[in-house]
Amino acid sequence: MESFVAALMNSLALGMLLFLIAIGLNIIFGVLNIINFAHGALYMLGAYITYTVGVLAGVSFWIALFAAPLIVAAIAVVIERLMLHRIYDRPITDSLLLTFALLLIIDEAVRWIWGSTIHVVDPPASLSGTVLLLGTQQPVYGLFVIAMGLIVGLGLWGFFSGTRAGRVMRAAAIDRKMSRLVGIDVPLVFTAVFALGAGIAGFGGAIATPIRAISPAMGANIIVESFIVVVIGGLGSFPGAFLGALVLGAINGFGSRYLPEFNLVMPYLGMALVLLLKPHGLMGRTAS
Repeated sequence: MESFVAALMNSLALGMLLFLIAIGLNIIFGVLNIINFAHGALYMLGAYITYTVGVLAGVSFWIALFAAPLIVAAIAVVIERLMLHRIYDRPITDSLLLTFALLLIIDEAVRWIWGSTIHVVDPPASLSGTVLLLGTQQPVYGLFVIAMGLIVGLGLWGFFSGTRAGRVMRAAAIDRKMSRLVGIDVPLVFTAVFALGAGIAGFGGAIATPIRAISPAMGANIIVESFIVVVIGGLGSFPGAFLGALVLGAINGFGSRYLPEFNLVMPYLGMALVLLLKPHGLMGRTAS
């Protein structure tokens, strides 16, 4: 029982972290209709900014936690205005090539600025240690990650369903031409959406710093996991991202504990099984 609870909590924490990355990826695809390979690099920037602000500058972890997504969102605005806005009406393969190039450029920039050394960030004292839960000692920071994933998910759901800005973004996603006709500034909406998705990725990177080593490879690693999440859940689906993250979190969490020898291939087997049964994902839509 103790082993099962530990695997369950680990699965939930990993699932919520993956959700924070995948939901930004899905928001960008759902509105802009581009597949953003650079999303992992933006997550990585969030981690490095948190390390710089929280460790090198000696500022509070909490300040770094909120500074990282804001800085990443500002960087995303520059990227979108200089490059991405030129390819929205072009084939989706163009976005794949451009964002993959951006991933490589940001990767090299990170190596140039911070080097290739692995860095770590300690959680704040208030989130250190363990707490008794379901008869087992669980790390407080893991529970914090779960809570943050749920809070961000509920916040985004409320934003898109209950605010005018959210409805404007949904309208731009459904019909760009009609949105322009009714007076919506579609280019501004697209910039805001890309910044929002990037900011969430940066927040995910900041959240991940106490539980994942900070290195130039972390962006490429997380983007692979994120794409597995969106393939399982379905591209462009908000609930699909949540469900896919929980599924992949469970595969990794329980697999690493009970089937460690197959843990590396199990996410791909799970993705292949979903594609065989539901080619567009559990809750997805087709790409146009």
